Amino acid sequence: MNWEQNKFHKEFKLNGFSFSSVDEILAYTKDFSNEIYQFLKDWFSSEEFILVQTSGSTGIPKKIKLQKKQMINSAEATGSFFDIKEKTTALLCLSVNYIAGKMMLVRALTLGWHLDVVAATSFPLEETNKKYDFSAMVPLQLENSINHLYKVKKLIVGGGVVSALLRKKIQKSSCVIYATYGMTETITHIAIKQLNQITIYPNFYKVLQNVTIYKDVRNCLVIRAPKVSNEVVFTNDIVRLVSDTEFEWLGRFDNVINSGGIKLHPEKIEEKISRVIENRFFVIGVSDKKLGEKLILIVEGVHQSIDLKSAELSKFEVPKEIYFIDKFIETETKKIQRKKTLDLISIL
Repeated sequence: MNWEQNKFHKEFKLNGFSFSSVDEILAYTKDFSNEIYQFLKDWFSSEEFILVQTSGSTGIPKKIKLQKKQMINSAEATGSFFDIKEKTTALLCLSVNYIAGKMMLVRALTLGWHLDVVAATSFPLEETNKKYDFSAMVPLQLENSINHLYKVKKLIVGGGVVSALLRKKIQKSSCVIYATYGMTETITHIAIKQLNQITIYPNFYKVLQNVTIYKDVRNCLVIRAPKVSNEVVFTNDIVRLVSDTEFEWLGRFDNVINSGGIKLHPEKIEEKISRVIENRFFVIGVSDKKLGEKLILIVEGVHQSIDLKSAELSKFEVPKEIYFIDKFIETETKKIQRKKTLDLISIL
């Protein structure tokens, strides 16, 4: 494959500026953002791949190689799924140090979007008075943008679970919001689930074109997506296959808690608890002499009274203990680092 290093869509704009050459783009971004400049310098180089850092939320952060052609395939698949073409106005409010932010740039360059950039803060829509056709956020940014969602027509949310309480808050929004499923290895999302303005319920993750899914012996999702990955991707995500193209995400294999012989999925328990707790929280298993592992609940913020009765938990899903901590430990992409946060609490 010969990498077409100087190719970008003629309609591409960045912060309202048009460009006639790669040199113009690099000169502009060098003064504007070193993160963006460094990425675009690599993007327009003769190398056929990009080195990308994983977030480190479920393991040790590492750098992996992604083929530029496959990143373009991913951008085109997103454009096709959402029917967003050239001259789409889009907002980049994610860090370009990670794949989600990089891919917003690649989509803009490939599809000819008019892309504006704001700081990757927890309150991204407060930084602009303009309205956009498309944007991407993490759940914390969505939570903090409830009153500003009228500024975006279509929004994808990734990098974490959107809680039941947050889903309830966005139901009447004019912005159509989608949860994404994917990872750095699949060049962001390979499946999409609509979160609001839904006519059919329950709804599940639906895979994009040219993606095949099945389960391994652990009931974890396996992804074959030759357009974006040369390798078959074996995930640690336990799923229920609804059809050949749809699945329900149940939780992480490495998070499963074996409590007295009962296997508990923290993410499903958290979905129920999120109906009654507004603060960030998570459940996790810790060593227990009697049960092997016991389920505990850790809540971010000051100590408060919590009534879990309306969460409709089974007797096995009720946390044995509740702990409060001022601030969770996060990755740079705002994902909670559960085990590092747990280490802050003296339990045993």
